[in-house]
Amino acid sequence: MAAALAAAATLVPAAPTSAGGAAPPRAEASPVPAVGEERAVDVTLGSAGDQTRHEIRHPGAAYVKVHLARLSLAPGDRLTVADPAGREVHTYRADPTRGPAPRGDASFTRHGGTGFAAMSVDGDTAVVTLHTRKGRDSAATIDRYWRGYTQKEIDVKNPRSVCGADARRDAVCYKSSHPAQYAASRGVARMLKNGAGWCTAWRVGRGNHMMSNNHCVKNQAELDTIEVQFDYDCATCGGNDPRPGTKVGANALLRTSPALDFTLFNVDNFDRVTQFGTLFLETRAPIAGESTYIAGHGDTKPKRISIYEERDGGALCGVRNAQLGTEDVGYNCDTSGGNSGSPVLATSSHKVIALHWGGSCPNNIGTRMDKIYPQVQDLIDNRP
Repeated sequence: MAAALAAAATLVPAAPTSAGGAAPPRAEASPVPAVGEERAVDVTLGSAGDQTRHEIRHPGAAYVKVHLARLSLAPGDRLTVADPAGREVHTYRADPTRGPAPRGDASFTRHGGTGFAAMSVDGDTAVVTLHTRKGRDSAATIDRYWRGYTQKEIDVKNPRSVCGADARRDAVCYKSSHPAQYAASRGVARMLKNGAGWCTAWRVGRGNHMMSNNHCVKNQAELDTIEVQFDYDCATCGGNDPRPGTKVGANALLRTSPALDFTLFNVDNFDRVTQFGTLFLETRAPIAGESTYIAGHGDTKPKRISIYEERDGGALCGVRNAQLGTEDVGYNCDTSGGNSGSPVLATSSHKVIALHWGGSCPNNIGTRMDKIYPQVQDLIDNRP
């Protein structure tokens, strides 16, 4: 049944609004889970000395995200941030905050002040290399980095409550048995906020549009810190062997609503993520008892899909209360911290019927898409 953050376990869903009555107050959304921390360093590569390579290692870290206070490159030089095995290599041929980035360069994020942060690398080590020749003026200064907590640290800092069994499975587990659900999950991504918090986001419509919760990203300043990771999926069912995926930075905030808890935005390097497909919006109201499913990155883990209520092959999860207050719907598909922003899809159409934002026992809760769609229909192409 529904899995939720313990911090949200006392959340009481609003009762259906009676005719002529005022809607009860809306419950608070689940908090964005803390999954990492910032660390200060002082490392200079290049013209200030002979060093051109530096490893940032934090034993056991889930990821490392490097911030550069300064990057000055002579023509033809470049800087790379990579993991030791070279599975992920993020290349920068210029400081992207000083003008248009050269074609092919990696995305970046901004975190206030000067400089920028490279895309993160999975694992506990980031190798920063200045590719230059002696006598050139290229230089880079690293002033800080973020490291991802271990799973044990995440569990301690973000206690959660599971109501009954957790029936979620790795997305790849359903590739053959539920191909439509698996295909829909491909457009769902993990979203790293300011180097230290996770939510879920997903492509919507035919163009460069992403949707998540307003409580995950409220304004452009927060969006500037957002890194979006597609294809962070296990390669084998139950194998705990995720791919590094494809990482891009968020770009422009297009529309947001605290009342409906949604944010619509676009991303840099959109051409790199079109291969993962997109989702479309269901514009009708939810129906009590209809089957639904959720794809997302609860507990910051590789993407999982919630199709069943208690066990794989058992009762399907679905809508328990089609109207909570004036904007929300209640359902019993499993979620946990990090699932905020996940799409809730109607099994009948494989379209998004709600935007997940919180959980409790016995209901998880999302904003009904028939309430959000009128607010974004002028911006997106919702034709399948």
